Amino acid sequence: MPLKIDVGHASLTGPRERNEDFCGVATPEGQELDNKGVIAAVADGIGGHKGGREAAEYTVRGLLADYYATPDTWAVPRAIETVTTALNRWVIAEGSRNAELSGMATTLSALVLRGRRFHTAHIGDSRIYRLSEGRLQQLTVDHTWEHPELSNVLSRAIGLDPRVLMDYAEGELGVGDRFLLTTDGIWGVLPDALMAEILLDHPEPQGAAAALASLALAHGGHDNASAVVVDVLALPKATLRDSLEDAASLPLPPRLKVGVELDGLIVEDILHDSRETLLYRVRNARSGQQLVLKTLQPGVEGDAAAMTALLMEEWRARRVVSPFFPQIVPAEQRSCLYYLMTWHAGATLQARLDGDQHFPVGEVVRLGLSLLKAIAALHRLDIVHRDIKTDNVHLGQDGVLRVLDLGVAVSLAERKPGEPIGQAGTPSYMAPELFGDPEPQTGHDLYAAGVTLYHLLTRKYPYGEIEPFQTPKFGDPARPTRWRPEIPGWLENILLKAVAREAKDRFETAEEFILALERGASRPIAAPARQPLAQRNPLMMWKIVAGVSLALNFILLLVWLH
Repeated sequence: MPLKIDVGHASLTGPRERNEDFCGVATPEGQELDNKGVIAAVADGIGGHKGGREAAEYTVRGLLADYYATPDTWAVPRAIETVTTALNRWVIAEGSRNAELSGMATTLSALVLRGRRFHTAHIGDSRIYRLSEGRLQQLTVDHTWEHPELSNVLSRAIGLDPRVLMDYAEGELGVGDRFLLTTDGIWGVLPDALMAEILLDHPEPQGAAAALASLALAHGGHDNASAVVVDVLALPKATLRDSLEDAASLPLPPRLKVGVELDGLIVEDILHDSRETLLYRVRNARSGQQLVLKTLQPGVEGDAAAMTALLMEEWRARRVVSPFFPQIVPAEQRSCLYYLMTWHAGATLQARLDGDQHFPVGEVVRLGLSLLKAIAALHRLDIVHRDIKTDNVHLGQDGVLRVLDLGVAVSLAERKPGEPIGQAGTPSYMAPELFGDPEPQTGHDLYAAGVTLYHLLTRKYPYGEIEPFQTPKFGDPARPTRWRPEIPGWLENILLKAVAREAKDRFETAEEFILALERGASRPIAAPARQPLAQRNPLMMWKIVAGVSLALNFILLLVWLH
């Protein structure tokens, strides 16, 4: 069952000439409801005669529209912060450009109901309340100056400052919860006890919202009076990914042989057989389409962590809609736990290297650009791949490069701070700091991409091959021209920067890496500085110092004897 709500709203002008409040609610359905939830917002415009209303309406409309354009993998606070930062810039720019709108600004209080949790985002002195089990609780704090004479003056609002500082909070939802979003035209007139009484006395949210706005004006309110009431009628299952987690109760398929049929899919080949996972090439018996079926080994049955990891891998892959990745194909019927991807004829870069394929410099640059565009698509979704390597980069017969295997990928926005995570990656492709087990970062994918291109050109690794469980020591990376003298200097500098020992010396974003490759020899980057010998090899440095010292002492002794 999906999240089910009922909504009511009211906004009255009152004795004011104009209504400078604005409120709105977005109630999507299907996957958008599961992934992004419901959002409600109320705003109270401040500023000039015209500017207040414009700021409030533009901010609410913009938030309700653009929130759903953010990636599904983003956490609610990040999505709202990204949208409100852009809205804030627009409000400030419009106020500066148009004299009639000078000083325009607005409060903003937003509520997101997603899955079984609620999220609040707030700036200014509009408010959000929660009525639960008969008790009314204020969820937001007013952003006004503490001085008594300035108690009605906002210290924070959209349009007041170039930097938006929103308050964020979240909590568990309960069936029967009622949320109230309101401007000071209501809460500034009606005490909390009276608002709670009205909310309890009016079972329908529309009647409750209308009663609050009307009563505020009847009690002598001199401001616009606006209220949004949201009732929680039913909650979905325990997480946002119901459609996938329904599959968690399915059994694992038995080990399949070529020619066997499962759910209308005929097994044509076993593509990958590892300790934990299995990949088959299958053909849809009805349509003839060739697909890849990924599942777990039968022996993993009952391993909740492994089954959850497979479901999460599918969930992430569904969101990566890009030509640089295999695309998820919905299963027509699913009697077992697996998921389907598009099949592409071709081979991984490592398989091509193993087959003695030679990659010219120009081809490596072309592949590098595609690989980095794929990584950039992941990073825009806040996903870190964590295992970029030649084995996980596929070059199709159609000439398209595709990145494979999101099995150890991490969605940064979904991960809670401090949440334990296992180390992932292939040692020779892992950035030096990863051997200290730090938090996953997008920069680690860029380092691995640099090693991938380096290996594609030289069949070597910048710091030598690193074995599992080895604790390597990193000095300066070997120059690729040591093995391929024809590599141009500008490309060598790019590769050495990409695999630099210190993170601060590498590319910060995939876009920066792409730009360096696109500019090539026309605007080459500088060669990275070599590490001083004293840092690169302290023992050798002291041996040299000792040797020089002995030689000088010997010379001085000879001079003294003569």
